[in-house]
Amino acid sequence: MDWPERFEQAAARYTAGESRAADQRQLTQLANAAWAAGLCLLMAGRNAGAREWLQRAARRYRESWDAGAPPDAWGRPIAAMKALLLAGDDASAVAGWALDAGAEEAESPIGRYAAVLALLVLGRDGEARAATEVLRGSDEFPHDVAAALAALANGESAAYAVAVERVLHSFETREAFLEDVPVADTALVLEALAAPRGLASGLRPSERLP
Repeated sequence: MDWPERFEQAAARYTAGESRAADQRQLTQLANAAWAAGLCLLMAGRNAGAREWLQRAARRYRESWDAGAPPDAWGRPIAAMKALLLAGDDASAVAGWALDAGAEEAESPIGRYAAVLALLVLGRDGEARAATEVLRGSDEFPHDVAAALAALANGESAAYAVAVERVLHSFETREAFLEDVPVADTALVLEALAAPRGLASGLRPSERLP
């Protein structure tokens, strides 16, 4: 994979999008382009540049929410948390945003996913443990991701290693990726959450995808 070339394409999409009206949909598209640019630089080993673009993505996702996103647009705080975790930044402010917006009471699995991520970011593992039960019981949410989140919340090293390996495998076998950037971002985010808990499995997703 030519990551620098992919970065240039994503950065060009971002630049082109800045000239359009900044409604909540356009802001989300800008955020997605910045996310893609950051991931490409991360895969290329250009960590400083990756951090800048991922931080930009997180800001744009928040702006899109504030610009009138639907109240159930949970993908935006989720994406912002993921961007900051991959940037190596403190995602607690975004976690607070998700919880303040009512993620813990959301009816949808994606809303509950936002709540679990937020609780794990904030180190509230006991609360995250209970919240993961809803995800594990849902047929509308990936079981391997739910299992990995539950293992993180419970501090179960062996269970986490099995679950995150399955998450990575699911990315290896898929064809569609956000912004057409083939990166196992969920596995990377899980590893970012696992590291401070002493549970990181040492997976290297960049070596397992194109």
